[in-house]
Amino acid sequence: MATMVHERGTTVPRAAVPDGSAPAGAALREPDIRRHELAGFLRSRRERIMPEQVGLPRGIRRRTPGLRREEVAQLSAVGVTWYTWLEQARPIQVSAQVLDALARALLLDPSERSHLFALAGAVDPAPGAPSPTITPSVRRMLERLEPFPACVQNSRYDILAYNRTYSVMMCDMDALPPEDRNCLWLAFTDPQWQAALTSPRETKQTLVARFRSDMAEHLAEPPWKALLARLRNASPEFCEIWERHEVIGNTGRSKRFVNAHVGTLNVVHTNLWLGPTSGPRLVSYVPEDDESQARLEKLLLLKTLEARQPAAV
Repeated sequence: MATMVHERGTTVPRAAVPDGSAPAGAALREPDIRRHELAGFLRSRRERIMPEQVGLPRGIRRRTPGLRREEVAQLSAVGVTWYTWLEQARPIQVSAQVLDALARALLLDPSERSHLFALAGAVDPAPGAPSPTITPSVRRMLERLEPFPACVQNSRYDILAYNRTYSVMMCDMDALPPEDRNCLWLAFTDPQWQAALTSPRETKQTLVARFRSDMAEHLAEPPWKALLARLRNASPEFCEIWERHEVIGNTGRSKRFVNAHVGTLNVVHTNLWLGPTSGPRLVSYVPEDDESQARLEKLLLLKTLEARQPAAV
């Protein structure tokens, strides 16, 4: 009769739960090697992440480098015991969905994600996920689009990069800390950004509906949850719109802004994805009329002249 092992209230036959180590002198088979490599890889990725990176408190008695196993399990929505067995190289089945959740929780880059799926012998459901890194070629593209305002955003509406015209179209982007460069955050909290909107209520409703639609694929991801919590804490209006559960997709359309320096701008908003539609996108604003074209050229000139002014002592 097989002996029994008790793991946090779960009783499992000893024969079904090997200890993850091979007998001394025994040769490891390929599946065993893969399991041990996977266990070591997961452990190394877990230990390099600080709690603050994923929105968790550090605590005063943290002895473990990086995250604890139970924290990874929580972020990935899997059982603590099950994840512990995975790091112990025990022979358990891992689905592609769980691997995807682990990759997100451990903040794996595309190369690390590919390595994770290869070690697990699974097919990645989202291969080639783009990196949020803004390359020099993308920055040059933004510059070449001037005087048309343009920026790069991710699906969370973080503004990752922008050209000079965009930097002053809505507000002074350069004066904002990076964590505040988010269209949702600015629409609900920044007076300058709000003043540039000709239909602020409609714009906010559209932004929230798109954010809710996009978040359906990222519900367990800490950056998404952190942004949602921040917006809820900062804006009762956001909370009211969020509770409507409205969703809408991303489409290009005509927009009108009132710029503090040059006046009304009539533009066409266009999204150009730099990879899969869940990744970063190039957002451009093309003038609809000659007057808007002239005003954008003037706006770029004002920004250029401002940059040439000597810094105040």
